[in-house]
Amino acid sequence: MSEEPTPETPETEETEPVKQRKNGLYPGVSDELAANMKSGWADTELHGLEPIAQAEHTAARRAALSARFPGERLVIPAGNLKTRSNDTEYAFRASTEYAYLTGDQTQDGVLVLEPKGDGHEATIYLLPRSNRENGEFWLDGQGELWVGRRHSLAEAEQLLGIPAKDVRQLPSALKEATGPVRNVRGHDAGIESALTDKVTAEHDEELRVFLSEARLVKDAFEIAELEKACDATARGFEDVVKVLDKAEATSERYIEGTFFLRARIEGNDIGYGSICAAGPHATTLHWVRNDGAVRSGELLLLDAGVETNDLYTADVTRTLPINGTFTPLQRKIYDAVYEAQEAGIAAVKPGADYRDFHDAAQRVLTEKLVEWGLLGDLSVDKVLELGLQRRWTLHGTGHMLGMDVHDCAAARTETYVNGTLEPGVCLTVEPGLYFQADDLTVPEEYRGIGVRIEDDILVTEDGNRNLSDKLPRQADEVEAWMAQLKG
Repeated sequence: MSEEPTPETPETEETEPVKQRKNGLYPGVSDELAANMKSGWADTELHGLEPIAQAEHTAARRAALSARFPGERLVIPAGNLKTRSNDTEYAFRASTEYAYLTGDQTQDGVLVLEPKGDGHEATIYLLPRSNRENGEFWLDGQGELWVGRRHSLAEAEQLLGIPAKDVRQLPSALKEATGPVRNVRGHDAGIESALTDKVTAEHDEELRVFLSEARLVKDAFEIAELEKACDATARGFEDVVKVLDKAEATSERYIEGTFFLRARIEGNDIGYGSICAAGPHATTLHWVRNDGAVRSGELLLLDAGVETNDLYTADVTRTLPINGTFTPLQRKIYDAVYEAQEAGIAAVKPGADYRDFHDAAQRVLTEKLVEWGLLGDLSVDKVLELGLQRRWTLHGTGHMLGMDVHDCAAARTETYVNGTLEPGVCLTVEPGLYFQADDLTVPEEYRGIGVRIEDDILVTEDGNRNLSDKLPRQADEVEAWMAQLKG
């Protein structure tokens, strides 16, 4: 990685001076070099750009937001780069609220809805092209010769369908603004500072909650993105099965890297840290260290999802026999989880309570635990009343899915877990059984076995559709699929 030169340059109205890097190899820029770098560049402005695919959907989303908060200024930031170490940053991921309302993913962007008449006028504030007069484009660490060309404000307007202005002018404008303001917090400290005396935590939270609940029902664009994410994820799982022999020779990280390659080829990234849990690691719900051994005869719990270029993620889990064949005990536990998932999926339909799929799956798992003698002489109903099955089921049976893997997290309880399903809702159904390696309450042969099966389920007008059904779930089908992929 090259060291960025950052010698001092004159300050202009538009930009701060480019900061000098300590220990840089060049002490400064000669007048002749500065003049040379200003000229001789072709005009690269793009014209006649078509709007992005989701522009009409983002416009509808902004209209719904405008109707909810009439007469109030609404500020939704994308966020800023975050330092990973010294002068390197994490890959930028725009805030979900901002990307949902604009379709844009650039750092430092801010959407502002200004009250106008009975509605709002939207403006997107962005960084313009790098300044070539003061050398920012080649001297600054975020200049275009270092990190790549960004769209001009005129180009952004064409693509997004929103008037665009220079974001560097926004903080001062917000400081002078009057009237009620709401801001999505936690993404841009500079914007929050400019609004510090104009907003309240309560009102800002109401904005965040509304935007979370707005995503409970997906539009046609979002459903297509989730389908795309699930299809790519299925191919990623196939990739992993094909290289399990190499994972056995190395570690879980071979599995992690294999799936990540598919995510980067077909999408933006992984939607969350991949769980590549082999053997007893499968009993750790969020095992993302992925540094353990992969051994024949044990199970691999792979929980992973591709995030599309428009930031919608799949969330799929399969538990696979590493050598391609379940042992009798592994199959017994796997079949119990499969039966529970079947019951959960069947409960997903319009008009059903959100909790129904969880309750259905938990009942099946509890019946199995009682049948296996792990809960003494207690009845299934008594176990469920006391929640004793949770020693081995641990987590809820699913969650909303969308731009965030745990989507709509700020929604009110009455509209989420106490709500009612309707067409367009997308959720996961993911029951599991986990017998810890040190659990003395179960027979020794159970210890260290963890099984989870997870699919992404869309509520339809007449029931549901499994978006991730390209991956087999039933034990015999899993074994046949693996045998075919391994050749």
